Amino acid sequence: MSGSYAVSGWWGGRWEEAAIVQWAEELRHRLGKPAALGLLFVTPPWSDRAAALLEILQLHARVPVLVGCTTSAVIAGAQEFEGRGGFTLGLYALPEGAVHAVHVKQTDLEAATDPTWWEAHTGVRREQSRGWLAFLDPLTMDVDGWLKSWNAAYPGVSVVGGLAGADFRHDNTLLFLNQQVMHEGGVLVSLSGQVELMAAVAQGCTPIGETWTLTRVEQNLIHQIGNRPAYEVLLSTVENLPVEQQERLGGNLFIGLAADEYRDEFRRGDFLVRNLLGVDPNSGVLAVGALPRAGQTVQFQCRDAAAADMELRERLECLRERLAGRRVYGGCLCVCNGRGRGLFGVSDHDARMVQEELGPIGLTGLFCNGEIGPVGSMNHIHGYTASLGLLVSRAAGPEGSEV
Repeated sequence: MSGSYAVSGWWGGRWEEAAIVQWAEELRHRLGKPAALGLLFVTPPWSDRAAALLEILQLHARVPVLVGCTTSAVIAGAQEFEGRGGFTLGLYALPEGAVHAVHVKQTDLEAATDPTWWEAHTGVRREQSRGWLAFLDPLTMDVDGWLKSWNAAYPGVSVVGGLAGADFRHDNTLLFLNQQVMHEGGVLVSLSGQVELMAAVAQGCTPIGETWTLTRVEQNLIHQIGNRPAYEVLLSTVENLPVEQQERLGGNLFIGLAADEYRDEFRRGDFLVRNLLGVDPNSGVLAVGALPRAGQTVQFQCRDAAAADMELRERLECLRERLAGRRVYGGCLCVCNGRGRGLFGVSDHDARMVQEELGPIGLTGLFCNGEIGPVGSMNHIHGYTASLGLLVSRAAGPEGSEV
């Protein structure tokens, strides 16, 4: 897959150093411009070769900042290489953009008692940052805690990425930064200068029933919705659906928590979707995979292939409108391990739709054990989600000033 400012390629062959060198050089020539950033995602069988691979790719693709991680499957261009092994490399030319990569660890999170700590540690001030790409190891990093701390340090700044992974034969999750192979924490990439990150998050759900207000909540237990037992509201919502929609629910019922209460009308994409962990018909209580609050707006959600297809297309259409003539330098697509062929029944669904709606663009990505992306003004960890980060030219303000 080629584009004016980004290229991506997939290597599915054996370890042959000379052939990989040639492949990396050809990818660089296809770009035709100096690369500022490289994204590398590697499937577990290549873990033992990671150090040598990083050296070859950084040298022969001539990429000054190279980051990535291990993953169960990779994405390049319009293709998702599920079950096919190998690795993918994306090269990005970012005119007048600044790229800065850092490695963070659990000990850093524990030391970050003040939001300004992260600015000093990363060397990136909050007013400089135009977005972050983030790839983290959930086995060695409290990702929820890190994201809460990060949102406080860089409020309103989009983070797109995912949780690195392996497969059942390889429990060794690896992170990459230039020619370093790391076994803990996360690798983060700041975008600044004249390049920024524009994000779209599709959680794969469609709202069902009407919106409600939570009226009694205790931790992750919802006791009352609209002054009625929560289970009663859930049951009536399901019973009022058409029969064919009820049949689709099965284990696909979730709850959406409004990300921004200051809306006159709530639509698909306005809710942070979380699991329904359990129900107690006797007490009327719902247990959810979040910490909702009294007064928050909620709406039940259905997740299936049709909903996931529809929401991704809507998110991409909205993203295209937001671009408003800006130059797209390339993209990074992070999708859940639960999507792909297992959800849609066909290969390449998400990557192909990105190209149909926004392409052709240089697109690199991975399948994740959890995806990171903004809903409303906050970044969250998601499941069953497609999280897309576009690297775009920075917007200009009135009379050509920067914003």
